[in-house]
Amino acid sequence: MSLKEYGSNIQKLVDNIVTIEDREKRTRYAHILVELMRQIHPNMKDGQDYYNKLWDDLYIISGFTLDVDSPYPPPPVEILGRKPQRVPYNTHNLKFKHFGRNIELLIEKALTIDDPGEKRAFVSYLTRLMRTMYQSWNKESVEDETIYQSLVDLSRGRLLDEVDAIRNGGLVEGTPRERTSDQPQRTGNNLRPYTGNYSNPYNNSGRDNRNTGGHRENRNQNRNDRSDRRNDNNSFRGRNNNDNRGRRR
Repeated sequence: MSLKEYGSNIQKLVDNIVTIEDREKRTRYAHILVELMRQIHPNMKDGQDYYNKLWDDLYIISGFTLDVDSPYPPPPVEILGRKPQRVPYNTHNLKFKHFGRNIELLIEKALTIDDPGEKRAFVSYLTRLMRTMYQSWNKESVEDETIYQSLVDLSRGRLLDEVDAIRNGGLVEGTPRERTSDQPQRTGNNLRPYTGNYSNPYNNSGRDNRNTGGHRENRNQNRNDRSDRRNDNNSFRGRNNNDNRGRRR
């Protein structure tokens, strides 16, 4: 059996079609058989290339002996022994494969930036990205000095000044796209925590009530109302019990 995915029944039908002497009848049966082969694999997409493959498979199953009027030319006999072409894999001679080729391209991009502040921001972004890639590859934490040294090695020392500035002053917050020319750079040393009022401006009334005791007065009033309703229910039950005793007498 040439192609086992179609089963032995298709093989028998093909062998029977080859023995038919009438060419027109043989061609008609071949078209019907191709449609049957398509139904065996309904998950395959319809298209010109797919039908061409079905006719090629039909010729292969017949051992290239089928002589019919098909919409596609029969495939060459050498197709069965032909090996697939080798797909070349270009490694680009990567020094650190866990960083990949894109990091090297980004480093070349950073070397073309003239503005010192923008260049430092770009190198800071590269440092964070390289740390993330390193942790994804090695599944462990990494020291900053390891990332800095890798960045210097990949740039062949051309980003040494920017890396030293990051060592001394810290990373620049935000990516280069997020900052504009009129915004000051925020480094790791000059970041300050926000010390303003975190209160919600739309909920001041509730805070005022808590400060002035308004909520406490409301809770006391609610307790008094519940106590009054409880006393009324007890007195009502007492009257019902007295009425029931009078009827029994």
